[in-house]
Amino acid sequence: MQVSHEAAGDSAALRVSAFLDRRREQVAQRWADAALFRTVFTVSRDEAVEACKAVVDALSAVAASGRLEYIAAPGFGSVREQLGRMAASRGRSGFTPAQVADEVSALRPPVTELLRGEFSDPAAEQAQDCVLALTVLMGTLRTVVMETTLNAGEELMQRQHQQLLESATPVIKLWDGVVAVPLIGTLDSARSQVVMESLLDAVVAERARYAILDITGVPTVDTLVAQHLMKTVAAARLMGAECLVSGIRPAIAQTIVHLGIELGSVRTHAALADALAYALGQQGAEISARAPASSAMR
Repeated sequence: MQVSHEAAGDSAALRVSAFLDRRREQVAQRWADAALFRTVFTVSRDEAVEACKAVVDALSAVAASGRLEYIAAPGFGSVREQLGRMAASRGRSGFTPAQVADEVSALRPPVTELLRGEFSDPAAEQAQDCVLALTVLMGTLRTVVMETTLNAGEELMQRQHQQLLESATPVIKLWDGVVAVPLIGTLDSARSQVVMESLLDAVVAERARYAILDITGVPTVDTLVAQHLMKTVAAARLMGAECLVSGIRPAIAQTIVHLGIELGSVRTHAALADALAYALGQQGAEISARAPASSAMR
């Protein structure tokens, strides 16, 4: 009985595949008016129809393989990118993955109706087997779309996180040959890597001879933070720039001493202004205090 049941299932899957090939145009025309396609492909209805045909072809290929529940089926490979773009578009419109999945579920009734029309007796066992196979196939498509939607959401969050890291670590040109990175908040490995890359890019772009890491806004300095700073300093030296560390407050200085952190030959300054004055002085610039306004008027 089990063998005959599996054979019936395979036969139903093949019939569903043949049905999708035969009714490709009709299915695509019905799906083109569904919310999932209509709201994504807004340039023309023909564009939506072509997108629907690609999904129908993918479903037919999966059904022909007989693996109706296999979400990694090669047949889905051709439409995953398209499904990803559609899911991302709906996500940008404020739809959750569950809502997108519901829109995929709405594609099943139109195609099921067409399939039932293929049989003179929709209640016959063969018809019921085909409807069941189609239902499983559409459920797999729903799972594929949900998976793609979640992956697209994770990629978007990763890009936003990267953009946030980059915007939180701006590189500022203070003078010809002098750039600075004002650090605010806690340094971790990911952010430290962004700091290093941004600083080295600026050193090359500005032909900087001095790079200042200002840690005034860093709440604490521990061994890990010190290691990140040392790596950045070493990388800047390899690029031909002297790296200075400013913003060494009394509490930070005490912490460094208590932890026994050795900053080696790194030149440190209490304030960003002190580091800038040093860099300018090393380049031969003369810094003088502005004369009082009363003296200038005399």
